[in-house]
Amino acid sequence: MPAVFLRDRALIRVSGVEAQSFLQNLITTDIVSLGADEARPGALLTPQGKILFDFMIWRDGDDFVIETDDAQRDALIKRLTMYKLRAAVSLSAESSGVTVSWDGEREAGWKDSRFAKAGITVLREPGEHGKDEQIAYDALRAANGVAVSGADYALQDAFPHDVLMDLNGGLSFKKGCYVGQEVVSRMQHRGTARRRVVTVTGHDLPAAGTEITAAGKPVGLLGSVAGDTGLAIVRIDRAGEAMALGTPLLASETTVTLALPAWSGLVFPSTTDEASA
Repeated sequence: MPAVFLRDRALIRVSGVEAQSFLQNLITTDIVSLGADEARPGALLTPQGKILFDFMIWRDGDDFVIETDDAQRDALIKRLTMYKLRAAVSLSAESSGVTVSWDGEREAGWKDSRFAKAGITVLREPGEHGKDEQIAYDALRAANGVAVSGADYALQDAFPHDVLMDLNGGLSFKKGCYVGQEVVSRMQHRGTARRRVVTVTGHDLPAAGTEITAAGKPVGLLGSVAGDTGLAIVRIDRAGEAMALGTPLLASETTVTLALPAWSGLVFPSTTDEASA
Protein backbone atom coordinates (compact mmCIF):
# COMPACT_ATOMS: atom_id res chain seq x y z
CA MET A 1 0.00 0.00 0.00
CA PRO A 2 1.45 3.40 -0.99
CA ALA A 3 3.15 5.98 1.17
CA VAL A 4 5.15 8.35 -1.01
CA PHE A 5 7.68 10.92 0.13
CA LEU A 6 7.54 14.16 -1.87
CA ARG A 7 10.90 15.77 -1.29
CA ASP A 8 10.11 18.83 -3.40
CA ARG A 9 7.42 20.08 -1.01
CA ALA A 10 8.11 22.74 1.61
CA LEU A 11 6.23 24.13 4.60
CA ILE A 12 5.42 27.58 5.94
CA ARG A 13 3.98 28.04 9.42
CA VAL A 14 1.60 30.95 9.92
CA SER A 15 1.00 31.76 13.57
CA GLY A 16 -0.26 34.59 15.74
CA VAL A 17 -3.61 35.83 17.04
CA GLU A 18 -4.51 37.35 13.67
CA ALA A 19 -3.31 34.44 11.51
CA GLN A 20 -6.81 33.30 10.56
CA SER A 21 -8.17 36.73 9.64
CA PHE A 22 -4.95 37.57 7.78
CA LEU A 23 -5.20 34.48 5.57
CA GLN A 24 -8.98 34.63 5.20
CA ASN A 25 -8.74 38.10 3.66
CA LEU A 26 -5.90 37.18 1.32
CA ILE A 27 -6.11 33.66 -0.15
CA THR A 28 -8.79 31.81 -2.11
CA THR A 29 -9.53 29.17 0.54
CA ASP A 30 -12.23 29.57 3.16
CA ILE A 31 -10.15 28.70 6.20
CA VAL A 32 -12.79 29.68 8.76
CA SER A 33 -14.65 26.48 7.82
CA LEU A 34 -11.45 24.43 7.54
CA GLY A 35 -11.73 21.31 9.68
CA ALA A 36 -9.02 20.30 12.14
CA ASP A 37 -8.20 17.12 10.19
CA GLU A 38 -8.56 18.58 6.67
CA ALA A 39 -6.04 19.88 4.14
CA ARG A 40 -7.50 22.11 1.44
CA PRO A 41 -5.97 23.47 -1.74
CA GLY A 42 -5.63 27.19 -2.16
CA ALA A 43 -3.92 29.97 -4.03
CA LEU A 44 -2.72 33.51 -3.75
CA LEU A 45 -3.89 35.25 -6.90
CA THR A 46 -2.74 38.16 -8.98
CA PRO A 47 -5.15 41.13 -9.10
CA GLN A 48 -6.15 39.76 -12.52
CA GLY A 49 -7.33 36.53 -10.90
CA LYS A 50 -4.54 34.19 -12.04
CA ILE A 51 -2.68 31.81 -9.74
CA LEU A 52 0.48 33.44 -8.42
CA PHE A 53 1.18 30.69 -5.86
CA ASP A 54 -0.63 27.40 -5.25
CA PHE A 55 -0.53 25.34 -2.08
CA MET A 56 -2.28 23.11 0.43
CA ILE A 57 -3.22 24.50 3.84
CA TRP A 58 -4.23 22.89 7.13
CA ARG A 59 -4.62 23.74 10.81
CA ASP A 60 -2.02 22.71 13.37
CA GLY A 61 -3.46 23.70 16.71
CA ASP A 62 -3.86 27.48 16.61
CA ASP A 63 -1.43 27.77 13.70
CA PHE A 64 -1.82 27.18 9.97
CA VAL A 65 0.63 25.22 7.84
CA ILE A 66 1.01 25.98 4.15
CA GLU A 67 2.50 23.26 1.97
CA THR A 68 3.89 24.45 -1.34
CA ASP A 69 6.56 23.62 -3.90
CA ASP A 70 10.00 24.19 -2.41
CA ALA A 71 10.85 26.43 -5.36
CA GLN A 72 7.97 28.73 -4.36
CA ARG A 73 8.42 28.82 -0.59
CA ASP A 74 10.78 31.78 -0.19
CA ALA A 75 8.93 33.91 -2.72
CA LEU A 76 5.60 33.05 -1.08
CA ILE A 77 6.92 34.04 2.35
CA LYS A 78 8.16 37.31 0.87
CA ARG A 79 4.79 38.02 -0.72
CA LEU A 80 2.85 37.16 2.45
CA THR A 81 5.20 39.39 4.45
CA MET A 82 4.44 42.24 2.06
CA TYR A 83 0.73 41.92 2.88
CA LYS A 84 1.26 41.38 6.61
CA LEU A 85 2.01 45.02 7.49
CA ARG A 86 1.34 45.36 11.23
CA ALA A 87 -0.85 42.28 11.65
CA ALA A 88 -0.04 40.07 14.64
CA VAL A 89 1.18 37.26 12.42
CA SER A 90 4.45 35.35 12.24
CA LEU A 91 5.71 33.51 9.16
CA SER A 92 8.42 30.86 9.37
CA ALA A 93 9.91 28.32 6.98
CA GLU A 94 9.93 24.74 8.22
CA SER A 95 11.68 21.56 7.11
CA SER A 96 11.05 20.36 3.59
CA GLY A 97 9.34 17.19 2.48
CA VAL A 98 5.82 15.80 2.84
CA THR A 99 4.57 12.21 2.84
CA VAL A 100 1.29 11.36 1.14
CA SER A 101 -0.38 8.04 1.87
CA TRP A 102 -3.55 6.29 0.77
CA ASP A 103 -5.28 2.89 0.89
CA GLY A 104 -4.83 2.91 4.66
CA GLU A 105 -1.04 2.71 4.58
CA ARG A 106 -0.72 5.26 7.39
CA GLU A 107 -3.15 6.82 9.84
CA ALA A 108 -1.36 10.11 10.57
CA GLY A 109 -1.89 13.33 8.64
CA TRP A 110 -4.49 15.66 7.23
CA LYS A 111 -7.12 14.53 4.69
CA ASP A 112 -6.58 16.04 1.24
CA SER A 113 -9.96 17.48 0.21
CA ARG A 114 -9.13 17.24 -3.51
CA PHE A 115 -9.11 13.44 -3.38
CA ALA A 116 -11.96 13.31 -0.87
CA LYS A 117 -14.19 14.65 -3.65
CA ALA A 118 -13.40 11.44 -5.55
CA GLY A 119 -14.10 9.27 -2.51
CA ILE A 120 -10.43 8.55 -1.79
CA THR A 121 -8.73 9.21 1.54
CA VAL A 122 -5.27 10.68 0.96
CA LEU A 123 -3.35 11.86 4.00
CA ARG A 124 -0.61 14.47 4.00
CA GLU A 125 1.96 14.75 6.79
CA PRO A 126 5.27 16.55 7.19
CA GLY A 127 8.48 14.53 7.07
CA GLU A 128 9.74 11.40 5.39
CA HIS A 129 7.54 8.40 6.17
CA GLY A 130 7.40 6.67 2.80
CA LYS A 131 9.34 5.75 -0.31
CA ASP A 132 10.64 8.19 -2.89
CA GLU A 133 8.24 7.00 -5.62
CA GLN A 134 6.83 10.15 -7.17
CA ILE A 135 5.34 8.29 -10.14
CA ALA A 136 2.91 6.42 -7.90
CA TYR A 137 1.51 9.71 -6.62
CA ASP A 138 1.49 11.22 -10.11
CA ALA A 139 -0.57 8.25 -11.31
CA LEU A 140 -3.05 8.82 -8.48
CA ARG A 141 -3.30 12.51 -9.36
CA ALA A 142 -3.78 11.76 -13.04
CA ALA A 143 -6.53 9.26 -12.37
CA ASN A 144 -8.43 11.76 -10.22
CA GLY A 145 -7.87 15.08 -12.00
CA VAL A 146 -5.61 16.68 -9.39
CA ALA A 147 -3.27 19.21 -11.04
CA VAL A 148 -0.27 21.00 -9.54
CA SER A 149 1.76 23.93 -10.79
CA GLY A 150 5.02 23.21 -12.53
CA ALA A 151 3.97 19.75 -13.62
CA ASP A 152 0.57 20.65 -15.10
CA TYR A 153 0.45 24.41 -15.53
CA ALA A 154 2.60 27.47 -15.20
CA LEU A 155 2.07 29.97 -12.41
CA GLN A 156 0.51 33.26 -13.55
CA ASP A 157 -0.93 31.42 -16.56
CA ALA A 158 -3.99 29.70 -15.07
CA PHE A 159 -7.17 30.75 -13.34
CA PRO A 160 -8.42 28.75 -10.33
CA HIS A 161 -11.31 27.41 -12.43
CA ASP A 162 -8.81 25.97 -14.92
CA VAL A 163 -7.49 23.60 -12.24
CA LEU A 164 -10.89 22.85 -10.66
CA MET A 165 -10.39 24.91 -7.50
CA ASP A 166 -14.00 26.03 -7.82
CA LEU A 167 -15.01 22.41 -7.24
CA ASN A 168 -12.34 20.88 -4.98
CA GLY A 169 -12.56 23.18 -1.95
CA GLY A 170 -9.83 25.59 -2.95
CA LEU A 171 -11.96 28.57 -4.00
CA SER A 172 -14.60 30.27 -1.90
CA PHE A 173 -17.47 32.32 -3.29
CA LYS A 174 -19.09 32.93 0.09
CA LYS A 175 -16.44 34.72 2.12
CA GLY A 176 -15.45 38.36 1.71
CA CYS A 177 -12.97 39.93 -0.66
CA TYR A 178 -9.47 38.62 -1.30
CA VAL A 179 -6.88 39.34 -3.98
CA GLY A 180 -8.33 38.53 -7.42
CA GLN A 181 -11.78 37.71 -6.00
CA GLU A 182 -13.74 39.95 -8.37
CA VAL A 183 -12.38 38.22 -11.46
CA VAL A 184 -13.00 34.65 -10.30
CA SER A 185 -16.46 35.55 -8.99
CA ARG A 186 -17.33 37.03 -12.37
CA MET A 187 -16.14 33.85 -14.11
CA GLN A 188 -18.29 31.80 -11.76
CA HIS A 189 -21.46 33.83 -12.18
CA ARG A 190 -21.12 34.12 -15.95
CA GLY A 191 -20.10 30.49 -16.43
CA THR A 192 -17.22 31.52 -18.68
CA ALA A 193 -14.67 28.90 -17.57
CA ARG A 194 -13.64 26.95 -20.67
CA ARG A 195 -10.25 25.54 -19.71
CA ARG A 196 -10.47 22.54 -17.40
CA VAL A 197 -8.32 19.68 -16.11
CA VAL A 198 -8.93 16.34 -17.83
CA THR A 199 -7.51 12.85 -17.50
CA VAL A 200 -5.70 11.75 -20.65
CA THR A 201 -5.26 8.12 -21.67
CA GLY A 202 -3.29 6.75 -24.59
CA HIS A 203 -0.64 4.19 -25.39
CA ASP A 204 2.92 5.50 -24.89
CA LEU A 205 1.99 9.10 -24.07
CA PRO A 206 4.57 11.73 -25.08
CA ALA A 207 6.30 14.08 -22.66
CA ALA A 208 4.68 16.84 -20.64
CA GLY A 209 4.24 20.03 -22.62
CA THR A 210 3.15 18.23 -25.78
CA GLU A 211 0.26 19.99 -27.50
CA ILE A 212 -3.06 18.16 -27.82
CA THR A 213 -4.74 18.87 -31.12
CA ALA A 214 -7.92 18.11 -33.09
CA ALA A 215 -7.75 18.42 -36.88
CA GLY A 216 -4.48 20.29 -36.46
CA LYS A 217 -5.97 22.89 -34.11
CA PRO A 218 -4.76 23.24 -30.51
CA VAL A 219 -7.01 21.95 -27.74
CA GLY A 220 -4.65 21.98 -24.75
CA LEU A 221 -1.31 20.91 -23.31
CA LEU A 222 -0.31 17.59 -21.79
CA GLY A 223 0.92 17.84 -18.20
CA SER A 224 1.90 15.05 -15.81
CA VAL A 225 2.36 11.62 -17.38
CA ALA A 226 2.39 8.30 -15.52
CA GLY A 227 2.47 5.38 -17.94
CA ASP A 228 -0.57 5.46 -20.20
CA THR A 229 -2.39 8.03 -18.06
CA GLY A 230 -1.77 11.73 -17.75
CA LEU A 231 -3.32 15.11 -17.06
CA ALA A 232 -3.96 18.04 -19.34
CA ILE A 233 -5.64 21.41 -19.20
CA VAL A 234 -7.79 21.72 -22.31
CA ARG A 235 -10.44 23.90 -23.85
CA ILE A 236 -13.41 21.67 -23.12
CA ASP A 237 -15.55 23.41 -25.75
CA ARG A 238 -13.03 22.55 -28.48
CA ALA A 239 -12.53 19.03 -27.14
CA GLY A 240 -16.28 18.48 -26.89
CA GLU A 241 -16.84 19.57 -30.47
CA ALA A 242 -14.07 17.26 -31.73
CA MET A 243 -15.50 14.33 -29.79
CA ALA A 244 -19.02 14.99 -31.08
CA LEU A 245 -17.73 15.05 -34.67
CA GLY A 246 -15.55 11.96 -34.19
CA THR A 247 -12.37 13.95 -34.86
CA PRO A 248 -9.33 12.19 -33.34
CA LEU A 249 -7.55 13.94 -30.50
CA LEU A 250 -3.77 13.68 -30.79
CA ALA A 251 -0.83 14.30 -28.51
CA SER A 252 1.96 14.43 -31.08
CA GLU A 253 1.29 11.21 -33.04
CA THR A 254 -0.52 9.45 -30.19
CA THR A 255 -4.31 9.15 -30.25
CA VAL A 256 -5.66 10.07 -26.84
CA THR A 257 -8.93 9.91 -24.96
CA LEU A 258 -9.98 12.74 -22.67
CA ALA A 259 -12.25 12.43 -19.65
CA LEU A 260 -13.41 15.01 -17.16
CA PRO A 261 -13.11 13.80 -13.55
CA ALA A 262 -16.36 12.04 -12.64
CA TRP A 263 -16.46 13.75 -9.24
CA SER A 264 -16.48 17.20 -10.89
CA GLY A 265 -19.93 16.81 -12.45
CA LEU A 266 -18.63 18.60 -15.56
CA VAL A 267 -19.40 17.55 -19.13
CA PHE A 268 -17.89 18.45 -22.48
CA PRO A 269 -20.04 21.06 -24.23
CA SER A 270 -20.76 20.52 -27.89
CA THR A 271 -21.95 23.03 -30.45
CA THR A 272 -23.07 20.02 -32.53
CA ASP A 273 -25.48 19.00 -29.77
CA GLU A 274 -26.80 22.57 -29.52
CA ALA A 275 -27.36 22.77 -33.26
CA SER A 276 -29.36 19.52 -33.33
CA ALA A 277 -31.46 20.37 -30.27
